[in-house]
Amino acid sequence: MKFSDKLKNIREEKDVSQEDLAKAIGVSLRSVQYYETRERYPRDRKIYYKLAEFFGVDVNYFLTENEEFLDEAAIKYGRKGQLQAAELLEQTKGLLAGGDLSPEDQKSFVLDMQRLFFIASDIASEKFDPTKNKKKK
Repeated sequence: MKFSDKLKNIREEKDVSQEDLAKAIGVSLRSVQYYETRERYPRDRKIYYKLAEFFGVDVNYFLTENEEFLDEAAIKYGRKGQLQAAELLEQTKGLLAGGDLSPEDQKSFVLDMQRLFFIASDIASEKFDPTKNKKKK
């Protein structure tokens, strides 16, 4: 289950409005709405801990490896990087659908793809950094 689904389910189960949740964890109502519609993940990891404390669950309830990957991509590369990371996860899921890999091998493959994403993104950032490519006059 994705972060957005977990958040919406537990909020509705506990009968908490989006507005009350936003106030309780210190974010805007719009942020909570984005979290629940899969448009955004919290950029600040502290939000995950605030959510866990508010709902009385372990923080790992909200964090999965994929969410952590998307969160880290957003922190390092912004919204565009997060969208690219999400696309990579979707494509990876498609590659693994109906295959013969064990769950452990699938997990290893996904983690390797995530590591490669960060390596490639770092190389691209360095290569296309306009401040590094300017000629000194």
